[in-house]
Amino acid sequence: MISTAIRVARVGSAAELAAAVLVMLGFPCLMVAALVPSVPAFAAGAAVTYLADHYLHRKGSYLVNRLSKVRAGLSIRFLIRQLLLILLLARLDLSDNLVFYAAVAGFIAFYGLQAPHGALVTLIRNRRRMPVATRNVDLASRIRIPDAPPQGLLNRSAEKMLHLDLAAVIGVLVSASLDESLAGFIGIGVTLLLGTLYVLALVPYVRGAKIPPNADTVLAAVDDWLTQYRPETVLYFSGSKDSAYQVNMWLETMEQLDSRPLIILRERVILNNLAPTTVPVICVPGGVHLMNLELSTVRVALYAANVGKNIHLLRVPTMKHVFIGHGDSDKLASVNPFSKVYDEVWTAGRAGRDRYAIADVGVRDDDIAEVGRPQLAPIRTWQGVPEDRMPTVLYAPTWEGWDGNPGNTSIVLAGENIVNRLVKADPPVRVLYKPHPFTGTVSAEAKAAHARITALVEKAGAARATDARFTADAAAQSAAKAELTRIEARLAELSGNGKDRGDEAEATRDGVVDVARHEEAARLRAEWNDAYWRSFGAHEHRVITGAEPRLYDCFNVSDAMVSDISSVVSDFIASGKPYAVTDSGELGEEEFKRQNTAVRAAVILTNSAAELGGLLDAVRDPAADPLAEDRGELKRYLLGPDEPASIEQFNTAVANLALKAETRNLGQEARVAAAEATESAELTG
Repeated sequence: MISTAIRVARVGSAAELAAAVLVMLGFPCLMVAALVPSVPAFAAGAAVTYLADHYLHRKGSYLVNRLSKVRAGLSIRFLIRQLLLILLLARLDLSDNLVFYAAVAGFIAFYGLQAPHGALVTLIRNRRRMPVATRNVDLASRIRIPDAPPQGLLNRSAEKMLHLDLAAVIGVLVSASLDESLAGFIGIGVTLLLGTLYVLALVPYVRGAKIPPNADTVLAAVDDWLTQYRPETVLYFSGSKDSAYQVNMWLETMEQLDSRPLIILRERVILNNLAPTTVPVICVPGGVHLMNLELSTVRVALYAANVGKNIHLLRVPTMKHVFIGHGDSDKLASVNPFSKVYDEVWTAGRAGRDRYAIADVGVRDDDIAEVGRPQLAPIRTWQGVPEDRMPTVLYAPTWEGWDGNPGNTSIVLAGENIVNRLVKADPPVRVLYKPHPFTGTVSAEAKAAHARITALVEKAGAARATDARFTADAAAQSAAKAELTRIEARLAELSGNGKDRGDEAEATRDGVVDVARHEEAARLRAEWNDAYWRSFGAHEHRVITGAEPRLYDCFNVSDAMVSDISSVVSDFIASGKPYAVTDSGELGEEEFKRQNTAVRAAVILTNSAAELGGLLDAVRDPAADPLAEDRGELKRYLLGPDEPASIEQFNTAVANLALKAETRNLGQEARVAAAEATESAELTG
C-alpha cells in the first residue's frame, strides 16, 4: 500500500511521502492550535511544517511543484503560518499588546523585502546566463567572465529568504508564552536584519566588474575561437534530458575522428547531462545565434536524432548533412521519412539499407552508406569458454515499456523460469542478472518479478558458496577488493576539477578538460572493471544493477545471453556468442523471426524457457552449435564486415562526404565568378 502511495504521489521514498503528509496535515493542526489557543501545540506544529517543508525542498520533491500549481506555493505556506501566528496572538487576548503590532508590522516589512530579493536573484541569473555555453572551448583568454556568486546566495534562494522568518516566529511564540514583549521584538529585529543583509549581499553582483559580458561580446568571442579552431565535422543534437544517451554514445567516435570535431547542442539540459569528453562542445539554445555562428569551415554535419530543430543547421548549404541515428534496430524510428532531408543516411550494415528499401519512405539507395557501429568496438569476439572456468550466461531483460504489451519484456512471464533453469543447469553455469534500469517503474508486476528473480539469484549464490565443488582464491579476491577501493578513491578525485562550478558562465569559462586527467580516468575505469570481476569467484551468481559494470563489460565476461527484443540483442550479436530471445508475446517462432531481424540466429524461447538446453549445448560444445554460421551471417548483415574496423569505415565516409561538400562549394564559387565576369564584360562592352 505504501509503495502504491509513493507511486501515485510521485515521490522517491517513504520518508518523502511522510514529509508530504506532515506538510498537508501540519497547517490544519496549526489552525486548531491557534483557535484553541495553545502555544506549545502551535510551536510543535510549526516545527513539523518547517522541517517537513525543508526536507521536501532539499530532496527536490515533485510535490513541491504540484503545490505551487494549486496555489499553495512556498510563499503562501509561509504567509499562512505567519497569519495563523497572528490569529494565535489575538486568541490569547494579546491584540492590544505591542508585540501584536510589532509582529504584524514586522511580517509586512519582511514581505516587503521579498520583492527586491527576488528581483536581484532573477537579474543575477539572467545576466549570468550566457547566449551560448561551452566545454573545451577557450573563452577565458578572449573575454572576462567573473566568478559566480557564492552558491549559498542563489541556491534555493527563495526558501532561504523565507526561512529567515524563523527568528521572528520563535521570538513571538516566546513572548506569547511568557507574556512579555522583549523576545518578540528581538526575534522580529533579527529577521528584518538578516533579510536586509541578504538583499545587500546580492547587490554587488548586478553592477561593475561582477557582471559577465553581454551577448554580442560572448558570441564574438565564440566566433573568434571557431575561426582559429576551424572545425570540419560537427555532431549536432537536440532533445530532452532523457535523450542525452543518444549523443553520449557518439562521444568516443567523435574523439577518434581524423578531422577536427565539434559538438553543437541546442538545450542546456543536454549539456548538463553530457558525459566527459575532450571534444569541443558549444550549446546554442537560440536559433538565430546558431545561424550566425562562424561555421564556414565545417564540411560534414552528423545528426543523431530526427528533431525539428535540425532545420536550423540543415539550411546551411556549404556542408553535407548525414543522419547517423542512435542505434540500429527494426523499430519504425529507424526508417523515419524525415531522413530523406539529409544528403546521406549512414547505417551499420546491409540490414539498414534494406529497411529503407522495404519502407519506401523516399530515401534513395545511392544516399545510404554502410559504416558499421564504432560504439561496438569494446565488445570482444568469442573464443569459446576457457578450460579453467565454467560458462557464464547473462540474463539481460529489457523493461516493461509504457504500453503494457506482454511482448516487451520476458521478466514478468518468463523471467523466473529462465533463471530457475539456469541456476539448476547440469553441468553448472554461472548466472549474471542485469535488468534494465527502468524495470518496475511502470508495472507493479514487473517490479515484483524483478524482486523474485533477484531473490532466486541470491539464494542460488548463497547455496553455491557452501558447495564444496566450488572454491575461490580468498587472497586474490581480497586483493582485488582493495584495488577497487583504491581506484574508486582516485576516480572520485578525478571526477571534480578541484573547484565546484558555480553556474553556467563559470562552467563555460573553466570547462576545458584536462586531457591527462581524462585519459587517466579512462584507464582507471578499465582497471576497475578488471578488478571488479576478480573480486568474486568465477562461479558466483551475481545480480548487477547500476551504471557499473557497463552492459558491454558484462557481454565480455559472458559466454551466452538471454534477452528480449531491444538494441541489447543487436549489440550482443557483435560478440558472435550464442544468444536466446524470449517470445513473450507468443507470436510463434516463424512469425517472431519474420518481424525481428535480430532474432534470426537466436534460440527462441517460449515463456516456459524449455528451449534453454539448446543455448547451453551451444556454449558447452561450440563445434556442434547449429546456429554458429547463421550468427556470423547475421552479424555481417546487421553490423557490416569486421575489416576494416568500423571507425576506419566511419572516417572514410566522413572524408568522402567532406570531399563532395568541397567540390560543391568550389563549383558554386566558380559559377559565381563566371557570372560576375560575364556581367563585367557586358558592362564594359
